[in-house]
Amino acid sequence: MQSNNKSKPRHIIQILGLCTLVFLGGMALPSLTTAQSGSQEETYRQLGLFGDVFQRVRESYVDEVDDKELIEAAITGMLQSLDPHSSYLDTDNFNTMQMQTKGRFGGLGIEITVDKGMVKVVSPIDDTPAAKAGLQPEDYIIAVDDESIIGMALSDAVERLRGKVGSEVTVKIQRGQEEPFDVTVIRDFIKIKSVRSEIYDGIGYVRLTTFSEQTTPGLMAAVDDFFKTEGDALKGIVLDLRNNPGGLLTEAISVSDAFLEEGEIVSTRGRSASKGSHVYAKPGDIARGLPMVVLINSGSASASEIVAGALKDHKRAILLGTRSFGKGSVQSVVPVSNSAAIRLTTARYYTPSGVSIQAKGVAPDIEVALARIETLEGGITREEDLRGALDSSADSEEAGEGEDAAPAEKPDLSKIDFQLARALDLIRGVAVFGAMRSGS
Repeated sequence: MQSNNKSKPRHIIQILGLCTLVFLGGMALPSLTTAQSGSQEETYRQLGLFGDVFQRVRESYVDEVDDKELIEAAITGMLQSLDPHSSYLDTDNFNTMQMQTKGRFGGLGIEITVDKGMVKVVSPIDDTPAAKAGLQPEDYIIAVDDESIIGMALSDAVERLRGKVGSEVTVKIQRGQEEPFDVTVIRDFIKIKSVRSEIYDGIGYVRLTTFSEQTTPGLMAAVDDFFKTEGDALKGIVLDLRNNPGGLLTEAISVSDAFLEEGEIVSTRGRSASKGSHVYAKPGDIARGLPMVVLINSGSASASEIVAGALKDHKRAILLGTRSFGKGSVQSVVPVSNSAAIRLTTARYYTPSGVSIQAKGVAPDIEVALARIETLEGGITREEDLRGALDSSADSEEAGEGEDAAPAEKPDLSKIDFQLARALDLIRGVAVFGAMRSGS
């Protein structure tokens, strides 16, 4: 989407195009001109203005233009002038959106938005071409295959990024204050595994990469496995929502409900106060009251923020990381004629405490910036490192004799991911404190 200063002429033409629908659709003009309301009369005058401009474009533009394309451009321009998330979905885009909610679609595997006229990466999805190519949240895509997309409509940019599975696309990335650089990505079918899990030292770790129809069942299965494996020794759970761009509202609600015994999960408020909604949790906590830490960052958006906000407000979990993305608006997908649809922002999300997420995000309880843990050479000297130090026991020399070398293990994220390491330490501390209080 173009900035306000540069896009006015185009948007005037696009917005006026929608008005042509009124005339081409056969709406009776006499009834319009008899309207009593001043505001209505002004609206009808603007529609008449559009009719004049539309006809002039058809007759005098340097190249012949298709009426259908003009009208679709008008609809697109009108919706994009509202906010970055309202858009027109033609038949192909509508079908693609439906496939995305099922958890399988084609492309690069990134969630994008428009920010100040440029396409911005909300987050790459785990194990997709975009993630493997190293794209990061808050990257700006400024060109596709050496063609600038600055000022381009979001839907048009998406079309440029899509292509035949197996084909290459080169995107030019602007990252912070660095010089722009090219990244080549091979398009592929995107099969999202929305839930990943691991156990670190008696602590269950669950990563949700998106909110699709598989998310809640996968989460419940993972937590059930934690209890089967650890039993009463399970210390707590880390829920990782970093770089999760969101997804289905129903899944965000069910994931929140899974950990809450009662209380409001989320509310929505639109133009009409009477059409607002409130959603409440049902009894039952799959984590059985164990300590929880939720990891968030600037790539945590929409449905992720609903979950984080609900668990934070009910003091069910400690949020750790950095402030979330701040997408707190509700989009309703409304089918229209010709198998197309519009995605229209109809309400805003509010956390249980009544705070809007929109453009503010969810703040962590403990702010921890992204970093990697590295082992420094040299380091600390202890008693056992001193020359001539006494052994800890008489038979210490025999302790390591005859032992085979430990088999190679896969990389332990808890030893290189600083935010995750802090979350695990936090739960260990709570567990130790709880044991001390109970006298065990």
